[in-house]
Amino acid sequence: MVELPKKFEIETLPQDGADSGFSADRRQPEQMIRLFDPADNRSWGYVVIDDTRRGPGLGGVRMARDVTLHEVTRLARAMTLKNSVSQLPFGGGKAGLAVDPESANSRPGFKAELFALFAEAVYPLTGYVPAPDMGTDEQDMQVIHDFFSRQLENDRHMRGGVGRPPDRGGIPIDEWGLTAHGLLAAAKTLEDSDSGLTIKNARVVIQGYGNVGAPTATKLHEAGAVIAGASDIHAGLWSPDGLDVEQMNSIRHRPGGLANYAGRTDKRFSPGNLDRLLEAPCDILIPAARPDAVTSRNADRIDCRFVLQGANTPSNKMTEYYLQNRRNILSLSDFVVNVGGVIGCAAELLMNADDEYKARVSDCGGKTYLENLIYNTVSRNVSDILRRLKETKRRDSIFREEALALAEERLRSVDKDYWM
Repeated sequence: MVELPKKFEIETLPQDGADSGFSADRRQPEQMIRLFDPADNRSWGYVVIDDTRRGPGLGGVRMARDVTLHEVTRLARAMTLKNSVSQLPFGGGKAGLAVDPESANSRPGFKAELFALFAEAVYPLTGYVPAPDMGTDEQDMQVIHDFFSRQLENDRHMRGGVGRPPDRGGIPIDEWGLTAHGLLAAAKTLEDSDSGLTIKNARVVIQGYGNVGAPTATKLHEAGAVIAGASDIHAGLWSPDGLDVEQMNSIRHRPGGLANYAGRTDKRFSPGNLDRLLEAPCDILIPAARPDAVTSRNADRIDCRFVLQGANTPSNKMTEYYLQNRRNILSLSDFVVNVGGVIGCAAELLMNADDEYKARVSDCGGKTYLENLIYNTVSRNVSDILRRLKETKRRDSIFREEALALAEERLRSVDKDYWM
């Protein structure tokens, strides 16, 4: 890995061709920023502030060696939609650092220095609130929060970083499985509708057995589902009679991850064939890893009844149209069902700045308050969108189109309604 520069600088990029592919009016992001080393002009990443009509753009800092401006732009728009449809007082933004997380984690002190440089560079961007995402963690967010606090001379602020360690005032989003709780809420809402889904004995396949996939498996297994398939970057496992969730949870952080699984499997997939697990027969498929897991390349081979989008942008509108109208597979959009993490971040920000809100959350029991908020938010929105699908005069309308319409209505609303 190359050495870090002495500082990062930011450069505003032109808007030409920046459409994120989500907005009904094809609106472009408010700001697109390149993060670079002024010594050699090398790009180190990007920040995209998509929309601040509801408030500053809240969204994660993704760290991946191959992160691109296009990926960050899509994710920033997804954050706008998440925050809007969830009735949060924030807009959408996202950042991406072109750094290999495994290499960064192997170098003592590297990430702390990296995020100190990042915080200094993005501090002037008052329209962006950094949060954790793939490849980043609560310690990275604490570095950002500390820098912002020193600049503001006040640590009771809502600028970020958010998603900090619990002993420093943060909410343990991954430990509490908050994103997974939203996926559970979506599944139970489908069960309560006339979709024909019964969670008990339903077969579930989870691509990406990480901080979203693992707690989702646990919650659905506790609700009676059979976790028939799971994968991480090391291995894919398939057993139609069910995998041992407890064993997978115990090994997922070890070197080799799921490759250490010693239980019975009917099929195992090597790192070069992990995508084949997406085609395994099941009732619920949960892509919970990188973008574009379900596309035109494999849409004909997807063999499930429902897709719960645990990852951000794991699919696209045209693929979901084909799945729903040609394959009778309903795909529930990421910005509706995997909002638990951003709701937790929004609550942490408000608690840090508002003692009255903090007391209200604490009085309800912090985890209980957030689980109820997430469950009610996701359930209410899924029910509303399913109702819209039934009532629409467009017989080929899909879940994403009705969800987009709902999000856009809340973005355009003059009277902002907040559910927190």
